Amino acid sequence: MNDSVANLILERLRRIEEKLDREVDRGRETRERLGHLEAGVASLKVSVAALSQRVDRIDDRLDRIEHRLEIAS
Repeated sequence: MNDSVANLILERLRRIEEKLDREVDRGRETRERLGHLEAGVASLKVSVAALSQRVDRIDDRLDRIEHRLEIAS
């Protein structure tokens, strides 16, 4: 194999390696972003659970008030 063919092959391999490195970086970035999304969803679930508990307590208080005023249905 002459030097020009070897140089062409090496250059092509370098380009492939550069593209592979970029794709690995993109995959890493995607996993990081997914991790942030998962953390955000978990935080939202905690917030929804806390709000649900507050609504339940308000509902209980409203039931007691209606019962005391004898307007419960």
